[in-house]
This record gives sequence, structure tokens and C-alpha cells, in this order.
Amino acid sequence: MKRHLLIGTFAAALVAGTASADTLREALNAAYRTNPTLTGQREALKVTDSSVAIARAAGRPQVSAVVGVNRDLTASGSLRRLGKGPYLTGGVDISYPLFNGGSVRNSITAAKTRVEAGRATLRAVEGDVFTEAVAAYMDVIRDRSIVELNENQVRVLGTNLEAARDRFEIGDVTRTDVAQSEARQALARSTLETARGRLTSSEENYRRVIGQRPGVLAPPPPLPPLPETADLAVQIALASNPDFIAISRQAEAARFDIRVAEAARLPTVSGVASGDYVNTLAGDTGGGPRSGTATSIGVQGRIPLYQGGLPAARIAQSVALEGQLLEQRIATERAVIATTRSAFAIYRAAQGAVLSNQIAVKANELALEGARAENSVGTRTILDVLNAEQELLNSQVALVTARRDSYVAGFQLLNAMGQAEADDLGLEGGPLYDPLGNYRSVAGNWSDWSTPRRSGPTATSTATAEEQPQVLVSQPR
Repeated sequence: MKRHLLIGTFAAALVAGTASADTLREALNAAYRTNPTLTGQREALKVTDSSVAIARAAGRPQVSAVVGVNRDLTASGSLRRLGKGPYLTGGVDISYPLFNGGSVRNSITAAKTRVEAGRATLRAVEGDVFTEAVAAYMDVIRDRSIVELNENQVRVLGTNLEAARDRFEIGDVTRTDVAQSEARQALARSTLETARGRLTSSEENYRRVIGQRPGVLAPPPPLPPLPETADLAVQIALASNPDFIAISRQAEAARFDIRVAEAARLPTVSGVASGDYVNTLAGDTGGGPRSGTATSIGVQGRIPLYQGGLPAARIAQSVALEGQLLEQRIATERAVIATTRSAFAIYRAAQGAVLSNQIAVKANELALEGARAENSVGTRTILDVLNAEQELLNSQVALVTARRDSYVAGFQLLNAMGQAEADDLGLEGGPLYDPLGNYRSVAGNWSDWSTPRRSGPTATSTATAEEQPQVLVSQPR
């Protein structure tokens, strides 16, 4: 109940946005529809879905037909016939497995368990893509703010430089004061260019993850209430983290694989039926009929006596694979705990940094105002004013960065707890992807001739017309 309450709170916050700006909800929706990492994982799940039908096929009837035209070359003894043909032969064979040591049943169970693991992996990829999208969204907001702050700093330092030059002309300040102003403005321009470069990088990363260039971005909605302690966050994560669920299901499937391998040492029993047809197309039949039919039905058993050690080797292989997955389960558990605690700590630290930097910004604004006033009466130097301006800029940049880090770490914590998926975020723009749809269409399919419709990629290309390679037309010689 608590999880659904948190989800509903965040989803409602995502709905509210600025009409004239792109919202985080719209960015997440675009990533959900067109991100190739996510759409590729959906196709990977379809591959896993098909494994259930493959496993079931081994327990279903097998029907085959054979048709041929043959002519005898040599024959002697009881195999000799009056004519050499040619003969038209045809037959139909039906086989139905009655007992196979449990291999089919365990193969189907293993395949279904892997489908569950695949669905959990898809959930994990969804959460990872959304976390990457949130980080890309917040990076653009942060870097645009930093560029704006640095542009303002360049303007302010330009005004300061002009004032210093005017005062130098009347002998109010020295050449050193002018040089200090010139140096600070040059440094500010350099910092601005660096900030613009980082902004371009962030915008291109946004384009890669979201699938489109960022427009005007609205501030993100507040995050839902997060756990008060790291221990509580870890408890939620170990119960809901999709990566941990996926590896747990994989380990369960490996246990059924061992039973499949063990079944290779047991007898198998099949019911069989066959029908044959022979027609002497040419040649002497000695007055007998030229065609004939035969049918038969029975039960066939196979008892493996010695297979060269193959069953034991496969069992050993399956046991080792299960052991590997059990070890990976522990490794994933450790990773989930570490990721959750790390995100919790970073989130709390970033929240504290936001509060501290807010205080620092206000204090530096007062300090700059005082430095400018004192400089006007001669108790402060121009260098003091320049230092105060730089301190204010540094605290403003630190505040913008801390806000970004706090939001991203909070969303990473949601992802670690398994609460950053499409169902949790209340996305719109069409129905959500249903992993059961493909499973229903393929897992129970009996037809040999059903073929899914092929289509192009769901993910969209971000290459513009200007970025497409130009086709060079060779000139005639």
C-alpha cells in the first residue's frame, strides 16, 4: 500500500507541468517509446518467450511424411522382385511421447522461469533508462543555468573593467587594478566557453537517451517521500529490485535444467503409428496387384544403457551453471545493497549541500554588496570586489550542481528500490508495453506455419538530414 501511495504521489507530480516547456514526464515518455536500449530488451524478452513453445514442442505429437520414386539396380534372394520398377513409395509416421523421464515437464518449467527472469530484466532496463533520462534532463538544466551564470559574470566583469579604466584615466585607481579586472574578465570568458562545451555535451547526451533535442525544460516535479533510513531502503530494494529478482529466477531455472539432464539416463516410451503405400509404376508384377498399403500401431521403448558418459557430463555442467548463478545472486544482492546505500547517502548529502549552498549564496550576495559599497568609499580594493563576485558565482554554481545531484540521487534510490518503472511513473502517450501480449501469442502456439510479421526498428534515429553521409557520385573518366 505504501509503495502505491509513493508511486501515485510522484506520478501526479509528473502530470503537472509547464505548458510552454518540455517536462520531465514528456522526456520520460519519449525515452519509453523510442530508446533503443529499451526497445531492444523487449525484443530479447520475445526470444525468451519463444523458448516455452520450443520446450512444449518436445512433448507434442510428431508427424512426418516421406515420398519417393525408386528403381532397383540389383536384387537377389528373398529381396528379388519380378521387375525393377520404378516404384512409388509413400508413408506417414506419427509419434507421441508417453514417458520421457520428466525432461519435457522440467524444460517447460525452466523456460517459464526464465521468462519471469526476462520480464524482471526488462523492468530493470526500464528503470535504468529512466534513471539515465532523468540524469540527462537534469544535466541540461544544470549546465544551462551554469552557462547563464557565467554569461552574467562576463557582463558584470566587463562593466567593472570599463569602470576601472575610467577611474584609471582620472587617477583614482592604478594600472594594477585595471590589469586585475582584465585578468578576471579573460578568466571568466574562458570559464564560459568551458561551460558552453559541457552544455553541448549534455544536450547531445539528452538527444541520445531521449531521442530528440532538448527544448525549454521545465523544472522537475518533487520526488516522492523516500525512506527515512538506509536500512528501510535496503529492505524495499531486496524485495523489489528487478535485477535481484531476475538473477533469482535464473538460478531457479538452472535447478530444473539439472533435472532435464538427469532424465537423459531414464527410459523413454512413445506411441507410434505409421501408414505406407507402394505402387509399381512399371515392370512385371507376375499378375499381382501393382499397389498396396500397410498400417501399423504400437508402443516403442528406449532404454539407454551406455552413452559414452554424456549424461553425467551434462549433469555436471548443469550443476556448475546453477552454482555460478547462485554465486551471481549473492553478487547481485551485494550490488543492490551497495547501490541503495550509496544512493541514499548521496541523496542525503546533496540535500544538505543544497541547504548549505543556499545559505552561502545569500551570504555572498551580502558580502558582494558590502564590498562594492566599501570600495566606493575607498576601504576596499577592486581585487576585494572581484573576489567577492567570484565567490558568489562559485556558490551559485555549487547550488545548481547540488540540486541536480540531489534529484538524480533520489531517482537512483527509487530505481534501486524497483520503483522507477513505467507503471510507477504514470506515463501517457498510448498504452504501456505489455510483455504478456507476445507470450500469449507464441508460448502456446501449435502451428508450424505461423510467422510473426517482420517490421523495422521501433527506436528512432536521431541523425538529422545535415548529418547524413553524402553519397558521392563517381565522375565518368
